[in-house]
Amino acid sequence: MTAWNVTMSDEREGDDDASVVVETRTKTKRPPLYKVLLLNDDYTPMEFVVHVLERFFGMNHAQAFEVMLTVHKKGVAVVGVFSHEIAETKVAQVMDFARRHQHPLQCTMEKE
Repeated sequence: MTAWNVTMSDEREGDDDASVVVETRTKTKRPPLYKVLLLNDDYTPMEFVVHVLERFFGMNHAQAFEVMLTVHKKGVAVVGVFSHEIAETKVAQVMDFARRHQHPLQCTMEKE
């Protein structure tokens, strides 16, 4: 959206009234981003976590393995940063997939 503001300058010696056009652009605010977190538990097999990271977060095997180790050692890891809708969908997909395979894997999201 563009708004036009027109202002009149002061009269100067020998000059007529002059107009200055100033263009004002409205900036669109970026939507907030959300971190998707994978939480460690003592029951979900490491291979299953690697598979989830490859399938739902597009990681290659080496990346997925490293993130899985971070989850295992630190208890939690950020597996992606997305818009609210995409983060919400990823969390639901991971949780549903884990439940269907009878694993207690937890996936959450929080505002960045």
